[in-house]
Formats: sequence, structure tokens, C-alpha cells
Amino acid sequence: MGVKIIGLGASVPLKLVTNEELSRVLDTSDEWITTRTGIKRRHHSSSSETTSYLSYKAGVAALRSVTHSDDSDVDTLIVATSTPDRRCPATAPKVAAMLRLGKIRALDINAVCTGFIYALELADALIRSGKSKKLMLIGADVFTTILNKQDRTTYPLFGDAAGAMILTNSDDDNILSTYTGSDGEYENLITIPDGGTESALRPDGVNADVFFRMEGKEVFLKAIAHMKESVSEALNLSGLSKENVDYIVPHQANKRIIDTISQLFELNKDQALMSLEEYGNTSAASIPITLVRHVKVGTIKPGNKIVVTAFGGGITWGAAVLRWPDEKINANVI
Repeated sequence: MGVKIIGLGASVPLKLVTNEELSRVLDTSDEWITTRTGIKRRHHSSSSETTSYLSYKAGVAALRSVTHSDDSDVDTLIVATSTPDRRCPATAPKVAAMLRLGKIRALDINAVCTGFIYALELADALIRSGKSKKLMLIGADVFTTILNKQDRTTYPLFGDAAGAMILTNSDDDNILSTYTGSDGEYENLITIPDGGTESALRPDGVNADVFFRMEGKEVFLKAIAHMKESVSEALNLSGLSKENVDYIVPHQANKRIIDTISQLFELNKDQALMSLEEYGNTSAASIPITLVRHVKVGTIKPGNKIVVTAFGGGITWGAAVLRWPDEKINANVI
């Protein structure tokens, strides 16, 4: 039994925020942000554009993109997010209800920026085991709700978005391998210190440290090391070599990281697909929204071998090797 990709879609908030606009409220500039990250623009959510709302819209876009399907309905929904609508309950059941998918299996996964790959690995296992026949996978984050708007080291980096993929069992196989890992000893590199059971919020909220924080230099080094490891392991598991790779889609955190990973695998700059300039770091949404962008413009073609890889809080990391399906997918951002 194989796992086939049959649908793909994404959603971003209406509000577009440029580097120039950020420079009016932060001690930064378009040149500073662009040269260090590669980001030019990002989308910021309004109070009504929640994680569930963006997930719903991405799910609608993915369902619309399916050009042909069998009679079976989506029976599983996985939402990868570290910014759920509520701490309790999970966001996925709400999204399933919004999409009118019925009383299906629905769950959240939190591996921060590696969330989509963690969810893809679970989706792959559920379908191959026969537990699921058709599955929707959504990576969605609204990071603007957890950022300190006065912190120029983090606030310019992130945008809000959701990306969805629909998978089904098939004689074809588009998921050639998956690989994931973690190391909890480094949980403080990417974290929100307060608000969980380890450091519960006081009723008065005094001294609460509830904003996202990141140790940039250490994250940069570990991201390169573990994404390199992930890609190598995923290629080994797939039986392919770097020479077989048409494109790599790294997590869209920083252009310097993307360039370094590409050089390590001797790929040219055109083989590293990006959406960073337009959307910034959209955490769990960054891989699917990058796939959507390049399917839509025709960069990704049927049969292409694509490696996706990410690094995130936890710390977590992972990669997967895809063979792009032969049938057309009408991917779009709404």
C-alpha cells in the first residue's frame, strides 16, 4: 500500500506587513532584516483570523485542489501547531467541524517548526497501517499572538499562515521516506517559559514570561547540523542519493540556513525552493505553503524528487523524501 498526495492548499491573513512598516515601530530597517534573514514581507492575523480559521481556509483550498477522488471521505485530520486556539481542547476537532468532515479522528501535534514533518510521518503510518484511508494534514501557526512586539530579534521573523495536504491510500507512492528526531536537553533554545504546568501563570499575571524567545546563534548552528542529518537519513531510507534530488524545501526560517543546507548537499540555488521573502517564518505552515507556491507557478513538476526538512523547538528535527504525483494538483493560497 502506498501513500498518494491528492490535494494541497494554503491560507494567509489579509494584512500584509513590509519591512519598511516594521522599521517605523522598531529599531530596524529593510536592509537589516533582508540581509540577515531574506524576509521582505509577512502576513499578520487580525483577532478573528485564528489558527482554526486559517486552518479551515487552508483545508477548503486543499479540498478544492483535488482534481479526482474516490468515494471515500476524509477520515482523519491532523493539525500541527504550537499556537492552538486554546490550551484546551485541541484545535483539530474544531477545524474538522468547521470543514463538516463529520465525527472523524482529529488531533493536534506540537513540534513547533518541525510540526508538519512530524505530522506527515504519523499520517504516513496511519495510512500504511490501514487505520486511515484519506487524511488531511494541516500545518498552521499564528505566531504574532506569542511574540513580543518590541523585540526586534524575533518580531520581524514570523508571519501567520496555514498549509494543508490531503493524502490517500493508493498503488502509487509519493512518500518515499520520513525521518524525525528530538533532544529535550535543549528545550530552552526555543521556548515560551511560562504558562504550562512547570511554571503556571498566577491569577494576577505578575512577572509572567509568556512571549516566544529563541537563542539565535545556537539555533542557527543546531538547525544546520540536524537538518543535514535529517536529509541524509531520509535519503538513505528512500534508497536515493543527493544526485537524485530535484528540489529541497527547507523550513523557511532564514535564508542563510537554507543556503548552507543547499551547499552541504551540493545543490544549486535554484534547487532550494523558498517562500521566505513573501511570508517569513510561518512555523508549521512553512513547508506546505512553499510547496503550494511552487506547484502553482509550475516549478514543481510530476515525478520530481523533493526533500522537505525542518528544525524546531523541543528541539526537534526531521525530513521526508517525496515523489511528486503525476496527476495535476490545483494548489492555491486563499
